Amino acid sequence: MEEYKKRIVKTIQYIDNHIDSDLSLEKVSEVSAYSPFHFHRIFKLVTGETLQSYIIRKKIEKSALHLALYKNMEIKDIYWNLGFSNHSVFCKTFKKHYGVPPTEFRRSAPEKFHRILQTHRKNGQIDTVFSQYICNIENLLNWTNMNLKIEVKEMPEMNLASVMSLGIANVEPSFNVLVDWAIKKNLFPRENVKMIAVYHDSCKITPLDKVRIHACMLLDEKLKQQEGEVFAETLDAGKYIIGSGEVTLDDFEQCWVSLFLWMNENKYTTRRTFPYEIYHSNFKEHPEGKMIVDFCIPIH
Repeated sequence: MEEYKKRIVKTIQYIDNHIDSDLSLEKVSEVSAYSPFHFHRIFKLVTGETLQSYIIRKKIEKSALHLALYKNMEIKDIYWNLGFSNHSVFCKTFKKHYGVPPTEFRRSAPEKFHRILQTHRKNGQIDTVFSQYICNIENLLNWTNMNLKIEVKEMPEMNLASVMSLGIANVEPSFNVLVDWAIKKNLFPRENVKMIAVYHDSCKITPLDKVRIHACMLLDEKLKQQEGEVFAETLDAGKYIIGSGEVTLDDFEQCWVSLFLWMNENKYTTRRTFPYEIYHSNFKEHPEGKMIVDFCIPIH
């Protein structure tokens, strides 16, 4: 827990202290000691915002502070120093956050407005603004302990029959195609059938309508040739972090972020292959929409 606190505090402080600078995902994730992929997921879950949204909000809050405190400072100098490309972009973004244009905000800003934005320190304790984020991490870890069993184990090579889906909305239809094919081949339904989703893109980096996910079924033998949309795929044997639990679809994001946090805390790094989910039950057959899932991250 202390390690998570240090990383979150360090990262948020770095952003706030360098809000006038170029804050790329690569640079900020380097400060946090997470990979860009992992940091993007963790930051969103902990703060409730994407990194870009957080940075823009902090820039706008700082511009509001300057508008309230420095009445003689040109608006152009304020937004230019904060990295906004032009007056139109700045005004549109500012109005979206505060409901009024910068000039109107400056006229009506209360004299003590800056106190609202200031972070107070007492006896060297962590700023209150960080307490919310740390609480989010603690809640996540508590949720993880109650809902996921995490272990590291060697997984065997797996031969799959796969159907590619482009976009989140097409994953279920792809599974339907796969099941229809399996029924014709007398492969479904059968005892202990395993359905698997293999992530070939990150949902946090690739647009959701373009992300590539393979809907798969575990086979006893390798598929010899492509049959319509169904093709052969092999998952290599190797070491994996496995998070197992009975969860709803809405819990999937928390599960993945929990595993990434656990992975970094335990000093593991990912291998260059694809993470996947193994489904042991069907959420449609559960009264609360729950399903038993293994979340699998390939590691060294």
